[in-house]
Amino acid sequence: MPDSQHDSSDDNEQLWDSYSSPPSSDKMSSTQSSPVANSLWSYREQHEAVNDCMDLYSNYTGILASLVREEGNVYSLAAIEDMLYTGSDSKNIRVWKNRKEFTGFKSKSGLVKSIVIADDKIFTGHRDGKIRVWHASVKNPSVYNKIGTLPSLTSIVEKAMKPKNYTEVRRNHRAIWIKHFDVISSLDLTEDRSLLYSGSWDKTIKVWKVSNFKCLESIPAHDDVVNAVVAGFDDYVFSGSADGAVKVWRREIPGKRTKHSFVHTLLNQECAVTSLVVNPSGTVVYAGLSDGLLHFWERDKLLSGGRVLRWHKVAVLCLAAAGSLVFSGSVDTNICVWRRDDGGEHKCMYVLSGHSEPVRCLAVDMSRRDGIGEQSWTLYSGSLDRSVKIWRVCMQTPQIDEQDPPSPSKHKNRSSKSCNGGFQSFTDQGRLNQRRK
Repeated sequence: MPDSQHDSSDDNEQLWDSYSSPPSSDKMSSTQSSPVANSLWSYREQHEAVNDCMDLYSNYTGILASLVREEGNVYSLAAIEDMLYTGSDSKNIRVWKNRKEFTGFKSKSGLVKSIVIADDKIFTGHRDGKIRVWHASVKNPSVYNKIGTLPSLTSIVEKAMKPKNYTEVRRNHRAIWIKHFDVISSLDLTEDRSLLYSGSWDKTIKVWKVSNFKCLESIPAHDDVVNAVVAGFDDYVFSGSADGAVKVWRREIPGKRTKHSFVHTLLNQECAVTSLVVNPSGTVVYAGLSDGLLHFWERDKLLSGGRVLRWHKVAVLCLAAAGSLVFSGSVDTNICVWRRDDGGEHKCMYVLSGHSEPVRCLAVDMSRRDGIGEQSWTLYSGSLDRSVKIWRVCMQTPQIDEQDPPSPSKHKNRSSKSCNGGFQSFTDQGRLNQRRK
């Protein structure tokens, strides 16, 4: 049976994060026992900020607290109710409850690139090309058990018996179609949580059935690594790649099988597409690019044309959306908060400055709101400065010059030569914003 794993995954990861320091072997060894007992995280509350916003009706926007890790970088976040899940380049996924460290669980693969939550299941995507599924114990919620791996060993053995189940993944190299053979870069769920989509550096998107963990389909989506995949409205699925394209796929359900067909390409240019998000109302899809631009397309305009938002000067690495807000995190260490009005116009309300290295991931808890209605939101940001910051973002529009949005946190923008130098090293690898030749 051909081996779908390859020897270069660790090398690829080193290139991707060439300007971040790898954790030492001594520190890594400490994660082999209890994840909580050996935690290298610390909680730092911004007392002045917290006191300022004790009144939930206040207009305060800024940092509330920081979760700081002594080693490694934060690559993925997921939030629901009072729980926050953080994935990093250690073997652990940390679980926080009401901003306090609650528990943790560990995988065997290391880097956790993506986390999504489907009811009582936690899906994590890893650099070894596997998706792992976790479940909290009913008797002891602080204990998480692994209940599955996608694809399962049974599925691999079944598919391996028939030659038709092999596909060429590289020149002179074939692998089983249900198995990713490179880093899992992105995970997303359909609105009803019945299907899971995974995007990978192997240039494919795979479709999984949540109820039984079966791989339903493999889509050869792009000419370069897939950086983002997101399920959207009207059975559309959007994918973004280092090949510079945003593509639209549509789910069809002929009989008992699920099939996705290509619809069209929304964007096709030189700079890599690094991130995608669809707003909660399902009316707009946004794409972050390695040149710092945000492109967006509207549902009621049949996804035609597209428009651009400009503020970041360097790569946008992550996006999140809540209510009428869109958040963009960048290599410039800042987070822009954009607000869309009823007419579809966008304004940058705030620039959140507090991280000292690129902002790698963002999450907003869609099930909890700080205050009444959409008065304010709690935003989580993970960075290559080894921290997760917790922000309060007020919905009230500040009276500002559109070209000069405020930085409401107490920290100044700390973009530095080391950050810029890191970006140069980052892009030179061709993973982020250079189309491969």
